[in-house]
Amino acid sequence: MISSFKWGILGASKFALEQMAPAIHSAKGNSLVALATRDLEKANKFLELSDRLVIYNDYNDLLEDSNVDAVYIPLPNHIHIEWATRCLQAGKHVLCEKPISMAADEIDRLIHLRDKAQLLAAEAYMVVHHPQWQLAKEFVDAGKLGKLVQIDGVFSYNNADDPLNIRNQARFGGGGIPDIGVYPYGVSRFVTGSEPIEVLSADIVFENEVDIWANVSAQFPGFKMQAVTSMRAAPRQEMTIQGTEGFLKFTAPFNPNVYDIAQVIFRKGNGHEQVFKFPGVNHYVNQVEAFSISAKTNRVYECPLEFSKGTQSMIDMIYEKNKQLSK
Repeated sequence: MISSFKWGILGASKFALEQMAPAIHSAKGNSLVALATRDLEKANKFLELSDRLVIYNDYNDLLEDSNVDAVYIPLPNHIHIEWATRCLQAGKHVLCEKPISMAADEIDRLIHLRDKAQLLAAEAYMVVHHPQWQLAKEFVDAGKLGKLVQIDGVFSYNNADDPLNIRNQARFGGGGIPDIGVYPYGVSRFVTGSEPIEVLSADIVFENEVDIWANVSAQFPGFKMQAVTSMRAAPRQEMTIQGTEGFLKFTAPFNPNVYDIAQVIFRKGNGHEQVFKFPGVNHYVNQVEAFSISAKTNRVYECPLEFSKGTQSMIDMIYEKNKQLSK
């Protein structure tokens, strides 16, 4: 009998409880065996998923558990790099929530440690594991849209009534761009295999030192990208990839099954449309399964640290452009 790939989680976050812990349980060949948290009330909610779950009140104790193969990190942004490093040093594979670092250069140290330890370390950028984005990449690679002209997107939600949310606190690495900007920026890079040449504009509104609204425009080789993100607007998700011969439009590009049902509309210049639907696909489960397979074999992982560094480099460019324009 083949043993399962065993996971531990550092911190009892709401997202871990609602999305990642169930995904680990649902993923083929994977199981959640340990959780580290001092909050017994939160721990009890995880125990409802599995009464065999081992609860530690110290993160380091979980890292010393020889029964844990990999660790999932849903901690506040500003300590992601620290605990990802500690996981690798403890001999654990690590899947860390985005952004894995608050600065691109920090990821180089993690890449070096990953290679030295011969372990898998990655950012939990789940969208690339959804078939709608794999379809989009196939369309772009095959030239079905013609020459790329523009990519544009919107991602917003409103958490103004939750000031204690870590996304609203600068000391925890909060802000809309680190939280949701990674999606339109990252998928633009993923489907095209291109990196931004220049950030053309970065109009950002700050509140208590965190960005709550941003309109960003970037020049890529041969096409432009524009994205609006906000933590002070009604929930909205849209993404369009447009070429000279057709375009792709996404109805739920980032949170399928939560925001809406995932559909990709392919419209040719003559008006002919094809609609691709993906009901019930869970990209968190896909992510866990892909991660465990890559950790156990030589299969290439879809979202390596090098990819995550590219997205963080773009974010660094965006903040720097805003500083320049604000002078």
